[in-house]
Amino acid sequence: MAERFSERGDRVAICDADGAAVDRVAAGYPRILARVADVTDEAAMGAFLAEIETTWGGADVVCANAGTGGPAGRIENLDLDDWTACPGVNLTGAFLTCRWAARVMRAQGSGLILLTASTAGLFGYPLRAPYAVAKWGVVGLTRTPAMELGPAGVRVNALAPGAVEGARMERVLANEAAASGQSIEAVRAQYVRGVSLRTWVSADDVADMALFLASPAAAKISGQVMAVDGHTETLVP
Repeated sequence: MAERFSERGDRVAICDADGAAVDRVAAGYPRILARVADVTDEAAMGAFLAEIETTWGGADVVCANAGTGGPAGRIENLDLDDWTACPGVNLTGAFLTCRWAARVMRAQGSGLILLTASTAGLFGYPLRAPYAVAKWGVVGLTRTPAMELGPAGVRVNALAPGAVEGARMERVLANEAAASGQSIEAVRAQYVRGVSLRTWVSADDVADMALFLASPAAAKISGQVMAVDGHTETLVP
C-alpha cells in the first residue's frame, strides 16, 4: 500500500516495529518517511504521528494496517498472554492511529481513515478466537468513528482481506495445521475451497481497493467494510 501510494506521487510516511523492514523501505523508497515504532506503544506512536503533523501539517489518508495473526488453538487451550497480545496489535494499534487521525482530520474538515479488518471480522473463525475478536473490534472502530466524523467531512472505511499470499499467511497455515493436526497443504486447500473464486488474493489486490477508496470515485463511501477476498463462503476448517 505504501509503495503504491508513493509510486503515484503521494507523500507517504510509514512505521513498523521491524527495524530491518523499515531500513529496506527507506533504501528502496527514499521519498517515504520511514520510522521504527511499535503500534501498541503510545509514546512511540505519539512521536511518529507528531513528526508527520509537524512536517506536513496534516494527512489526507491514514491507513491503520499493522496486525498480527495471533495464536491458533481451541478456546480452552489458549494462553491469556497470547489472547491479550493479539487484540493489542490489531485493535489498540488501530485505535491510537485513529484517535490521532480523527483530531487532525476533524480540524482540517476532510480526510480518509482506512483500517485493515479481515474476513475474520465478518464471520466466526474456528481455532483463531483472538484474531477474530480483534478484527470484529476493528469493524466497530470503523463504523462508530464514521458516524462521529461524517459531519466534519471525514470518511472512515475498513478493508477486509481474505487469505493474502505471502510469508505471513504461510505462518498462519503452519500454526493452524499444528493446532488441527492436519498438513499445511490440507489447511491451504480448505482456505481455497471456502472462497467462491477458489483463489487467494495478493497484496496488490488490497492496495487497489485502498487506492479506490482514497479516490474521488469513492467520495460518498463511508462506514463500510470492503471485502477483498474472492467472496468467502466459510471459514470453518
